[in-house]
Amino acid sequence: MAAQQADTPRQLPLDLGHGTGYSRDELVVSGTNAQAASLIDRWPDWPSPVVVLAGPPGSGKTHLAQIWRDRAHAVAVDPGRIGEHIAGLGVRPALIDDVDKAAIDEQGLFHLINAVRGAGSTLLLTARRFPSAWRVALPDLVSRLKAAATVEIHEPDDLLLAGVITKLFADRQIEVEPHVVQYLVRRIERSLGTAMRVVERLDRAALERKTPITRALAAETVSAMDEGQGEFDI
Repeated sequence: MAAQQADTPRQLPLDLGHGTGYSRDELVVSGTNAQAASLIDRWPDWPSPVVVLAGPPGSGKTHLAQIWRDRAHAVAVDPGRIGEHIAGLGVRPALIDDVDKAAIDEQGLFHLINAVRGAGSTLLLTARRFPSAWRVALPDLVSRLKAAATVEIHEPDDLLLAGVITKLFADRQIEVEPHVVQYLVRRIERSLGTAMRVVERLDRAALERKTPITRALAAETVSAMDEGQGEFDI
């Protein structure tokens, strides 16, 4: 098999820069993220000035946050440099993505929440865990976080994952049979980030071999990813 393939000319695909799309039209909604998507769509009619989107890595928090940032013209705040953003914020909304990825700047976050509330504005935080699990020690910040509205985003379900994979292929002008999509849904890690990686690798492999994306190619690609290979052997 390997010797036969070695004689086959390979086309080295160019990186055409298929970027991650973060528009509202590109958001696939299912039961796992419907509540969060509804909250983003309802802005500025929010139940609290501070909203936390909590969910595991790959659940789509960043996509939702970027949709909101564009809609609200919000300022992206670096979680490690919160204090530097407060003075120039004014009445603009603010976003902190992955606020609990590292140790939380408790004083900075407390003052930011106060600034947002005082300006009658809004603050969106994305996190992997609920605020009660952030191990915040500052009592005033604990109180502020208890008053925040928290929405949980779950791991993608089959419907969401299939919709995302189908759309990622469509964005690359690739037609893939539904049974290939369903195979990927059953086999890959339940993560939107993994879906993006497997689609990119399948696109590259199909271009190199000048073949359609089949279930066999999908199986080979997923197996290579499971083994942790950066590139699988052609």
